[in-house]
Amino acid sequence: MIISTAGIAIKNSKFLLALRLPGTSIGESWEFPGGKAEKGETPSEALIREFKEELNVTVEVGERICSGEFRNKNKEFEIYGFLIELLSEKFILTEHSEVGWFALDEMASLKMAGSDNQIVQSLKYLYPPE
Repeated sequence: MIISTAGIAIKNSKFLLALRLPGTSIGESWEFPGGKAEKGETPSEALIREFKEELNVTVEVGERICSGEFRNKNKEFEIYGFLIELLSEKFILTEHSEVGWFALDEMASLKMAGSDNQIVQSLKYLYPPE
């Protein structure tokens, strides 16, 4: 099974999302940034690499707080969601058209990648409204 990673950054009770550029299977969808682990790479290493490649920022990877499974283009994936700390917010976007901070209830109105909807459901359980 292919391992996919998602970085979950939290600031002021909002979560970082990035809008994918058009032209891919999840183009023009919001997602928790991350990506597939390469051969021999741990999920944490994949997250660090993906944030550098796609957003040009450095992150520290914390604990894994959720996981799930999904299919894309007839391939099976396992997705791991990790808490991350952004060491900078000077984003340079290469795979996304914008980034933003969203409360969980705001995400219901966004077009999101299917695998990321699983993460949202986990976050609603882990971070219930006050």
